[in-house]
Amino acid sequence: MKFQSRHRMSVWQYLALGYLLVILLGSVLLVLPAASKGGGTSYLDALFTATSATCVTGLAVYDTGVHWSGFGQAVILLLIQTGGLGFSTFVTVMFMMVRRGSLGVYEKRTIMQTFGGNRMSGAGKLILRVVVGTFAMEFVGACLLMIRFVPQFGGIGVYYSVFHAVSAFCNAGFDLFGREGAEFVSLSAYATDPLVSIVIPVLIILGGLGFCVWGDLIDCRLRPKKMQFYTKFILLFNSLLLVISTALFLLFERSNPAYADYNFGQKLLCSFFNATTTRTAGFFTTDFSALSESGYLLAVILMFIGGSSGSTAGGIKISTFAVIVTGMWAVLRGRRDINIGKRRIDGSLLGQALAIFMAYLSIILLATMVICAIEPAGSDTFQSVLFETASALGTVGLSLGITPNLHAVSKVVVILLMYMGRAGVLTLSLAIARKRSEPEVRRPVVETFYIG
Repeated sequence: MKFQSRHRMSVWQYLALGYLLVILLGSVLLVLPAASKGGGTSYLDALFTATSATCVTGLAVYDTGVHWSGFGQAVILLLIQTGGLGFSTFVTVMFMMVRRGSLGVYEKRTIMQTFGGNRMSGAGKLILRVVVGTFAMEFVGACLLMIRFVPQFGGIGVYYSVFHAVSAFCNAGFDLFGREGAEFVSLSAYATDPLVSIVIPVLIILGGLGFCVWGDLIDCRLRPKKMQFYTKFILLFNSLLLVISTALFLLFERSNPAYADYNFGQKLLCSFFNATTTRTAGFFTTDFSALSESGYLLAVILMFIGGSSGSTAGGIKISTFAVIVTGMWAVLRGRRDINIGKRRIDGSLLGQALAIFMAYLSIILLATMVICAIEPAGSDTFQSVLFETASALGTVGLSLGITPNLHAVSKVVVILLMYMGRAGVLTLSLAIARKRSEPEVRRPVVETFYIG
């Protein structure tokens, strides 16, 4: 990966362009007649599907099991795996094979920026862990799903198990259970099945933890005292968010007609699934259009937050959310420092977290406004569009059913949202920003400026 050009691309430009190239290649393959059962797909819909798969989102204009042929499904699965592992992972593995294991400084920096690491000396080791760990967890997940799918579907159940294990671990949300007359059903047939409704969320959680968190857990052999602070931080806040959101879904949807025949344990299982999938996955076991207003708002909030940095998840990331919450608490208490436990968070991280938060919020509101102006007015247009835009930017993949019927311009807006969500708003802004040849001039401090 040695570039001789005087104007070498920045790491951010490399990552942004890499995802774009994968999307374009995937769209060319999906537009081929052999990719669909009906013999053809418009390029815009092929581009939409390729973007959704590469960006591990899950929004779909066509039901995957109904519209796409075996070849098309294989392309989608490959795009999901590429998007889940990261474009730089595949390119780096290829060059490691060509160079027989050697990595340059540029490659190491790219890898560590992609996965959220900070020690360039461990880049090669991290790549090995990411690839081996990903395939190992997907293999175990597929084997567990075979217990249910092989007896139900026969030999094709093996393929179903592999496809959904990869889709779940990569937080993609694509499924193959749709049939003519019963499309976009996802995992609704397994709402009360403990095996499927636990294996899929566990794969989603593992994929959303982050590759560097795995590495630290392996290094410390699961001993809490030897874990890095970031690992403890992510595990704590991720667990708290999962428990709280599960309890809230259980509370809000206790009288939901969809759960009328469910006992408490089955309602708890559905609530756990909802709390997990809304963070970034896109699978569903219950119809999200039937959620209460409180459940709807909770789902939008969870889609906005997302998973961990350097993972297959989207959203602003749980670390960003946690820094904002703890920073807000410190400011309201009149504290100068942001303390978590016995550690202090650098104040500059709060500014960066707030910038990411406002950028995501502004993009969602702007995209919602644009799509609402394009789509025909209806009683639930705003609610459905807001859900769609939050899902797209958060690379979640959940929808209230409007995706297939979107106008061409609206589809382009959603495509851009999915791309920004996977590449990262911060990554794209740094990729676009011009390098300064002169040092930044610091202006005098304002003496009086009132806030609040």
